[in-house]
Amino acid sequence: MKADAIKVAISATLADLATHEVELGDLDAALGDGDLGVTVAAGSKAIIAALETLPDTATPVDIARACAAAFADANPSTLAALVAGGLLAGSKTWDAKDEIGTKDAADFLQAAAESIAKRGRSQLGDKTILDAMYPAATALGEGSAGAGALDAALAEAENAVQETKGLKSQRGRASWLQERSIGLQDPGATAFWYFLRSWKKTTA
Repeated sequence: MKADAIKVAISATLADLATHEVELGDLDAALGDGDLGVTVAAGSKAIIAALETLPDTATPVDIARACAAAFADANPSTLAALVAGGLLAGSKTWDAKDEIGTKDAADFLQAAAESIAKRGRSQLGDKTILDAMYPAATALGEGSAGAGALDAALAEAENAVQETKGLKSQRGRASWLQERSIGLQDPGATAFWYFLRSWKKTTA
């Protein structure tokens, strides 16, 4: 996928993702402070606006970095800082690339997840966005190019979201609930799953 197509795909995906603002907010309210929906919606709108101002000469790495800056500037939340940092980390895997394929997307996602894990002091199984990101990155990396790999990543992310219901939250405000967090799906992992779902819906 070339840079121009990436910009269009990201904007369409985030416009669709933002429609889940209320649902994501409600999921987050059950475990945290309930601001996830607002964070996702505001960040999505800011990224869409930022991409519209990028020159035609923008490269894939320029696009990724613009997304990171816009998302961070749109929100003062911890999640926004972690996601922005993840996007910047992922952008480093795209240096000097003019076209992005499935393997490149997998490398980006893996780097982003590792950044979030390090900065957020979290790991797989802590009931966070990482529980969906890591298996999705693995599926993309191991899959064939095209829709098949995306379908595999989507399936892994969806399964991960369901599995978070059985986990106890280990990080953030959700960890205050202790055993009461069990039975509730993680909102961050859900938001990532919905992102993949929106990507497939708007780019098919």
